[in-house]
Amino acid sequence: MSRPSINAAITEPLWVKTLLITLALGFIALFLLMPLAAVFTQAFEMGLSVYLAAITEPDALEAIKLTLLVVVIAVPINTVFGVAAAWCIAKFEFRGKNLLTTLIDLPFAVSPVIAGLIFILLFGTQGWFGPFLQEHDIRIVFAVPGIVLATMFVTFPFVARELIPLMQEQGKDEEESALTLGANGWQMFWRVTLPNIKWGLLYGVILCNARAMGEFGAVAVVSGHIRGLTTTMPLHIEILYGEYLFSAAFAVASLLAFLALITLVLKSFIEWRSGKRHAAKH
Repeated sequence: MSRPSINAAITEPLWVKTLLITLALGFIALFLLMPLAAVFTQAFEMGLSVYLAAITEPDALEAIKLTLLVVVIAVPINTVFGVAAAWCIAKFEFRGKNLLTTLIDLPFAVSPVIAGLIFILLFGTQGWFGPFLQEHDIRIVFAVPGIVLATMFVTFPFVARELIPLMQEQGKDEEESALTLGANGWQMFWRVTLPNIKWGLLYGVILCNARAMGEFGAVAVVSGHIRGLTTTMPLHIEILYGEYLFSAAFAVASLLAFLALITLVLKSFIEWRSGKRHAAKH
């Protein structure tokens, strides 16, 4: 069979391409761009002064601070765990490897609300560790530690899941060569492994960061909705909306959306750099 006839057999007609592109763009406009535009429109509907007042009032500031605090704690811990888990799975063969891989995916399969209820069952007043925690005056649920734990649970697969296929594809020839030439473990990691995985690692960290900032279900269960103390930005938005303070709710929501857009830009940049690096290697 000649090449033109092969290309004709595997190339879609122009009208099919046009239809698919139109459907994809229409779907994106309807379900992504319009809601995003509506958030910013509603946020500034009452004017800039109302907008600034909504995002600078004390409870909003506390919600922003708590959200950033949770991100600062959860993301680095998940990054360390993700690198360690990916290293174990990609570089070593051991009994239980498939089980570990499955457990890493567990938060993707479990509803965030269920995850929150698990922490209530463990650390609540009537939970397994409740009497011990009360005896030692330690508070986990309805406090910041519970919010951090819930956020860590729902976000910990992101870094590991990004690195595992990347490290498996790269193999371990370069690490073994470094060890053969006299490098110790840390020198091998910093000078060989880390440069090879840096873009995948950054990609996973950004996804983890985005989910940590926007997590609602698990955090809502363990937070107790104590205004100004245990409300993150998504919870604060819910409270404002429930009180019919629509402009204030959309103002805080626009701030969260703005952070998400920054994340999207960084994600696109990393994808571009990673693709460029991969193309250069081949």
